[in-house]
Amino acid sequence: MDEDIKLSFIQPILATAWDGTSAYQQIGTSGVAVMQMSVIDDQYVIFFDKAEHNPLTTSDGNHAWSALFNTYAHTVRALKLVTNSFCAGGGWLGNGTLIDYGGNPQESVTSGNGVMGIRLYTPQPNGTGEIWEDPATIHLTTNRRVRNLLSCKTLNFPSYRRWYPSSARISDGSQIIFGGALAGGFNDIPSFDNPTLEFFPPKGNGQPITSQFLKDAMPSNLFPHMFTLPDNRIFVAANTLAMIYNWVDNTETRLPNFPNGVRVNYPWSAGAVLLPLTSENNYTPEVLFCGGSTVDDSLSPSDISSQTPASNQCARMVLDTVGISAGWQVETMPGTRLMNDAIVMPDGNILFINGVATGVAGYGNVADQIGQSNADNPVLTPWLYTPSAAEGQRFTTGFANTTIGRLYHSTASLLPDGSVLVAGSNPNADVSTTKYMTQYEVETFQPPYMSMIRPSYAGTPQNIDYGQIFTVTVSNPGNATAITAAIMDLGFHTHAVSLDSKYVGLVSNYDSTSDELNITGPPNAYIYPPGPAWLYILGDGIPSNGTKVMIGTGADPPSSAEAYKGAIKYSKEAQAQYQNMNLTSSGGG
Repeated sequence: MDEDIKLSFIQPILATAWDGTSAYQQIGTSGVAVMQMSVIDDQYVIFFDKAEHNPLTTSDGNHAWSALFNTYAHTVRALKLVTNSFCAGGGWLGNGTLIDYGGNPQESVTSGNGVMGIRLYTPQPNGTGEIWEDPATIHLTTNRRVRNLLSCKTLNFPSYRRWYPSSARISDGSQIIFGGALAGGFNDIPSFDNPTLEFFPPKGNGQPITSQFLKDAMPSNLFPHMFTLPDNRIFVAANTLAMIYNWVDNTETRLPNFPNGVRVNYPWSAGAVLLPLTSENNYTPEVLFCGGSTVDDSLSPSDISSQTPASNQCARMVLDTVGISAGWQVETMPGTRLMNDAIVMPDGNILFINGVATGVAGYGNVADQIGQSNADNPVLTPWLYTPSAAEGQRFTTGFANTTIGRLYHSTASLLPDGSVLVAGSNPNADVSTTKYMTQYEVETFQPPYMSMIRPSYAGTPQNIDYGQIFTVTVSNPGNATAITAAIMDLGFHTHAVSLDSKYVGLVSNYDSTSDELNITGPPNAYIYPPGPAWLYILGDGIPSNGTKVMIGTGADPPSSAEAYKGAIKYSKEAQAQYQNMNLTSSGGG
């Protein structure tokens, strides 16, 4: 297709890399609505949708709901799924395999029940390879007593159902999978709540672990924000609540609530990041949340409006003793925003992209829907946040506009070349051509530095071990004086949640006479868990293209025969009772 480029000259800002012309560029069509996205390598990005009537079809002629997009050729290849990945979560294991987990219980002619699904994709050369599933033997396992909606009796039902779950890759390369619902729609309800966590591969006895935090965050405890911290614990946020979870001893440490009643996760959907970890800040973690909503989560959806302004609040907190004592530091965005993707950029700035100014996430729920959308007034331009700038001077506006509203079920990700891939938007039960239609156009947002003289480098090892010193040869055509290095996890993106997104600045030393840059790998697996990473070299803040590396050895995460045995036991009990359940969904997913 012809490329459609929209340009804008931005106002002068703090960083040279962002002083110039930005652009949105349409680069093809996705074939499936893009609800979930993750970068596979420097050429391919994987998309997941829900089972619906997308135009892309699989080799057997069925509608596809997953695809591999070629960012070079701008082509797409259908991937075949067994189960419905509607509102699933995902992340990378320490061995470089992608896991997509959970989903929707709704089954169709071509899709199986997805709430117990585990879908695995191991990248292959040249975009080959398929998603692997074996629902009969490899699936989620959680234990939950639920209420049967027909008989109103409590059933001792060991279910394995997670819709709207989140996760984080931990220091041994496993994924900890957190929360979700047995079924549901706009918000969680007690009879559908699954306030538990589990590991993949399973740990311990294979049984789920109950989280009091998830219970307390009801009814807004779905798609919680999660970030692994440099002390091997995990930051978690849902509703107006936040905590630090110690997965080793199963303890929860509560943090101050978000200020001014702002709710931050689905369906209120603020953008959130863990700010860059560097040796200069002693790898001290700090989190940032921007946007969200102050709508009362006890309201019936029919009492909520698509025209209610989202929040314009940003809140950041340093997660050490002094920072926690000081609490959330509040500032404001240039406007209200919800369902905004927060993307950490290669220079450590934060780009807020996509989303809306009014309403809430989901579809088919509020009284004054736009088509089926619960939200209205899409925000068509990104905003840049510079964490190191003085308060009141951190936001830069004036970037290029898109003409495509990116509402519910849209997403974005940084690409290895430094641009941002933007796709999706489908606030509808199925493919729709009404206002806020199903969008298949794929765009990239091109920051100003994309057209600047940029550094490059050669000699990257395939694996980088912890504390390993390695050398790359830098091409420095811009004669930059400050040459630095960073690794990034580009994350798994869905529902304005950036799972596993991380930026770690690396200790480095540049010899301008030889153009050699000596770099030291991350200090330990707490600061960067083993698994895929992208190495960027920056010259005076202008980034190179990223190169994919593996942090650690690439070994499989630890597995336990006892844990698998326990998981299988509970799964068999669940299978025996599953047919008697009547857990239906009610839109909004």
